[in-house]
Amino acid sequence: MQSRELTVYLIDDDPSVRDALGLLLGVRGYRTAVFAGGEDFVKAWQPEWAGCVLIDIRMPGMDGLELQQKLTDMNCHLPVIVITGHGNVESARQAFKARAVDFLEKPLDHARLISAIDEALKRESSVREDIQRREAATVLLQNLTAREREVMELVVAGSHNREIAQALGISVRTVEVHKSRLMTKLGVDNVADMVRLSMAHQPAPMMQEVATTLAASPAL
Repeated sequence: MQSRELTVYLIDDDPSVRDALGLLLGVRGYRTAVFAGGEDFVKAWQPEWAGCVLIDIRMPGMDGLELQQKLTDMNCHLPVIVITGHGNVESARQAFKARAVDFLEKPLDHARLISAIDEALKRESSVREDIQRREAATVLLQNLTAREREVMELVVAGSHNREIAQALGISVRTVEVHKSRLMTKLGVDNVADMVRLSMAHQPAPMMQEVATTLAASPAL
C-alpha cells in the first residue's frame, strides 16, 4: 500500500490551522480529512480507515491526550502525531507513552511535519500489508485437510519426515505425499516458504516461538 493512498486525519479546533494544514498537505499530494474536535472524529471513525491522525493537544471538550486514550479504547491503532502551541515536558511524555510518532510545537516546522507524517504513514502501510498477508495466508490454509495441517505444523516445528511419520502413525512416503500436496495448495515450492506463510498466519508471540524453534533445529 502506497503512503499517498492513505489519509491524514487532521483534528484541530482552530479553523485557520485546519485550512492552512489542509492546503499544505493537499498541495503535497496527501489525502486529508479534517475535524473540528476529538468528539467529531470519534463519531465519524470507521474501522476500515487507514492513514494517520494529526491531533492538536489543546481543544475544548476532548483534548488531544484524551483523544489518544479514546482511540486506544476504540481499538483504533492509527499512528498519531501530536501538535501543540503550548508544549511542555509532561504533555510530551504522555503523548509518547501513548505511542505518538512525534510531538510538534507550533509554529510548525513544515519539513519536520512532513517527515513525521511520512514516518506515520510508513508504519501504517507496514501494518496494513501485514494484515493482508495474514488474511491471504488464512484463506490458503483453509484449503488444507486436517491431515495436511497436522503435517504442516510438524514441519514448521522443525520435525523431519521420519519424525512426522512416527508422530502421526503413517509411512514416510505418505508424509512426503502430504507435504507435496499441501505445498501445491499453498503455492510454495520449498519448506522455507511454507514456514514463512505459516508464520504470517500466526500472532506475533507464536511467530517468535516458531522462529526460535527453527533456529535451534537442524536444517530440514
